[in-house]
Amino acid sequence: MTADTFVLFGATGDLAKRMLFPSLYHLHQEGFLPDHLRIIACARSPRSHEEFRADVEASVRERGGKEIDHDLTPFLERVFYLSLDVTTPEGYDELSRIIHEGGCGKEVVYYLSTSPSIFGEVCRGLKSHGLADAPNRCVVEKPIGYDLESNIEINDTVAKAFSEERTFRIDHYLGKETVQNLVALRFANRIFEPLWNSETIKSVQISISETVGAEGRGGYYDEYGAMRDMMQNHLLQLLCLVAMEPPSSLSAEAIRNEKVKVLKSLAPITKDNVESKTVRGQYSEGFCPNGGQAPSYRHDVENPDSGTETYVAVAAEIQNWRWAGVPFYLETGKRMAERKTQVVIAFRPLPHSIFGQGVSENELHIVLQPEERITLQIMNKQPGLSAEGMPLEELPLNLSLVERNNGARRRIAYEQLILDALLDNPSLFVQRDEQEAAWRWIDSIADAWRERGMEPKGYRAGSAGPSAKHVLTERNGDSWYE
Repeated sequence: MTADTFVLFGATGDLAKRMLFPSLYHLHQEGFLPDHLRIIACARSPRSHEEFRADVEASVRERGGKEIDHDLTPFLERVFYLSLDVTTPEGYDELSRIIHEGGCGKEVVYYLSTSPSIFGEVCRGLKSHGLADAPNRCVVEKPIGYDLESNIEINDTVAKAFSEERTFRIDHYLGKETVQNLVALRFANRIFEPLWNSETIKSVQISISETVGAEGRGGYYDEYGAMRDMMQNHLLQLLCLVAMEPPSSLSAEAIRNEKVKVLKSLAPITKDNVESKTVRGQYSEGFCPNGGQAPSYRHDVENPDSGTETYVAVAAEIQNWRWAGVPFYLETGKRMAERKTQVVIAFRPLPHSIFGQGVSENELHIVLQPEERITLQIMNKQPGLSAEGMPLEELPLNLSLVERNNGARRRIAYEQLILDALLDNPSLFVQRDEQEAAWRWIDSIADAWRERGMEPKGYRAGSAGPSAKHVLTERNGDSWYE
């Protein structure tokens, strides 16, 4: 079945404005939302339906730009606003009345776009008013905890109202076309599987770099840092999709089980090897890509003594037969030289070259942003005559999703995830043991940093990160792809 009601907690927040309502609009516009589906927006601030609908329209038009040039009334008529204090029972009485109005509320999706600190209040309120019974389900946003202990505590709280199969933990990276295409690339093309192992792959690099700083998120970011904000979820999810074994099917359980095996196979990073396996960094004053000056991180978060990392690089190892001896370089940072998310698979060099010098190693580049494309770097004969030998050049075999779609609108990653939640399809969501395995590995690194007293190394805003990061790759004869 498909849900008939979508309840959004935190409906006046930044995520709802930038991503969730524009995504819901596009699903409506393209016919993916059932005709009877209602959207109930909940937040504390008092306002009328009309006022809130005007805010939603402004958000959708701002996000969609010139694409949104028609009347939004049919979509806005789905949206109802409820001023709700999640700590009082009266609010849930009114919510229950609205949900069941007109015979609706037979299948409800609750989206918790709030601080995890109130997940418990919301789930208790829903359960006590009979609003959490099956088939109703909930979607919870990251961060789900600060560490393994708090993650378990939050998940235990949610589990009292919603069983595991009805809890959808969201990581928006899993909604990106190119991330999903990793599964298709690997398991729908026989040519790659015989090569996808330590015999032919020399290294794997996964990078998420941002040009923005932490301004506007100081309270949150200064507590979490790059390791907990990005490494624990986005980077490790990409790692799992690259490294997992072929699942038995496309079912949620089959894919999730293989991802958990990867996380449990990660070699521990402890106080004995943390200095040779990781690099922490924090941006100082520098320049933005547009040429303007950029302040330091400590200025951005108004904390002159902050020791929070805005950059982290890890040389990880997966201890299993497929990947033994292959380094996985994970990197993420703010205020970097360019905005880019990519996976680079570097293949081993030829055992013997009949062409002499100038033969580059093959590389598979999977780029998620700023554009989505997959490129295989191969060697090709240079066109033209040659009096001696066979001169070669490196050329890309390019699969550009932008060109393939003839300039069609680039989808918001949340569109697929919201649709899957409505359809009760958990394939692209994160299961509990998967999340706990990730936190367990991340906690070991954070504990090792603390035991070793590893402070972040400075790097200039607008640069490629701390120079110390090159030691991670050079000791294996590799280099960062920048």
